[in-house]
Amino acid sequence: MKRLWAVMKKEFYHIWRDPRTLALILGLPAVLLILLGYGISGENLNTTLAVVDNSKTDASRAYIEKFTASQDFKLVYSVDNEAQLTDLIDRSAVSVGMILPEDFGRQLATNQPATVQVLVDGSMSPTDSMTVQLKLSAISQMASQEILTKRLSLSGINLNIQLPIQDTIRILYNPNGDQKLYMIPGLIAILLQVQTLLLSALSIVREREQGTMEQLIVTPVKAWELMLGKIIPYLLVSLINLFVLLWLSKLLFGIQVAGNYWDLILLSGFFIIGSLGMGVLISNLSQTQMQAVYLVVFVVLIPAIILSGLMFSRANMPFFTYWYSALLPVTYYLEITRGIILRGAATQTLFLPAVLPLVILSVVYFALSVLVFRKRI
Repeated sequence: MKRLWAVMKKEFYHIWRDPRTLALILGLPAVLLILLGYGISGENLNTTLAVVDNSKTDASRAYIEKFTASQDFKLVYSVDNEAQLTDLIDRSAVSVGMILPEDFGRQLATNQPATVQVLVDGSMSPTDSMTVQLKLSAISQMASQEILTKRLSLSGINLNIQLPIQDTIRILYNPNGDQKLYMIPGLIAILLQVQTLLLSALSIVREREQGTMEQLIVTPVKAWELMLGKIIPYLLVSLINLFVLLWLSKLLFGIQVAGNYWDLILLSGFFIIGSLGMGVLISNLSQTQMQAVYLVVFVVLIPAIILSGLMFSRANMPFFTYWYSALLPVTYYLEITRGIILRGAATQTLFLPAVLPLVILSVVYFALSVLVFRKRI
C-alpha cells in the first residue's frame, strides 16, 4: 500500500504542479458540454422559407400563414418568379421554396384541387431534410382537412365517418422529441472518454521521454501498483468532472437524472477505470507522446464518436464495425447514461446488455496494461 500511495502522490504532483493544465483538465469538458450541447442539440426551428404567390388571394395568403403560424418556418422572402426562388436556394439564402399557382384561389373556390410546388434544399443534412419534409406534409394536410371540413359544412352534409382502426401513440421518456435529452447523456460519455484517454495515454510515455522510467523500474513497485497508482488520480479528476457535467446538464439544459444517481456514479467509475486502462495500455505501446496521441485519436476516439451509437444506430452496422465498437467501453457506457438519465432504468435492467460487458472490458484493459508493462521491463 505504501508503494501504491507513493506512485499516486507522484502522479498527483504532476497534476497539481501545472495550474494551467489542471484548469484545462477541469474546465474544458464543461466548456465543451455547453458549446456542443447548444450546438448539436438545438431543435429544427425557423426553417427559412421563400414564397412565389402568383395567386395573391385571401386563400393563398391563408395557406402561407399555416406554415408561418408556428416556429417551424420563417418567411424571409416573397419573390416574383421561380428563377428568383431557385437563385435564393442556390445561394443558401433559404432552405425551402413554395410556388402557388395563379389559379390557386379560383381552384379552391370551385372545389377543384390546387397544386402547390415546394422546393427543398437537399444539400442540408439528410435528417434535417426529412424533418422539413415531414413538417411540410403535415401542415399541408392540416390545411387541406380544414378546407374540406368547411366545404362539407357549407354543403349541409353532416358525415359521421369513423375509421375501422384507431391507434393511440404514446411516446415514453421523451414525448416532446427534445434532442437535448438524447444528445447530452451521449456528450457526457464522449467527453469523459476523450479526457480519460488523453490523460492516461501520456502518463507512461511521459516517464519514458523524461528518462524517469528506469528509476521506476529499479524500485520495488510492482507493475500493477504502478498502473493503479497512475490511474487513481485521474479517476478522481474524472469523477469531479462528471459531477460538474451532470450539474451543468441540469442547470443549463434542464436534464435530470431519472434513475438512481449513485448507480450512475458507480457505473461511471467502472467506465473511467476501463478508459484509463485503455489509455495506459496505449501509453505502454508508444515510444513518444506523439505516437500515443495518434493511437488515441485514430484507434479509439474517432471510432468511439462514429461507431459507439452516439449518432448512428449500431444495429445497421456491418459485422466488422459492429464488433469493433463492441471493444470500446464507451459503447456500453452510452447505453448506461441514456438508460439511467433518460429512461430511469435500474442497474439490474442494464446488467447483461451494458454493465457486465463494461466491467469485463475495464478489467481486461487494466490487466493488459499491467502485462504489457511487465513484458517491457
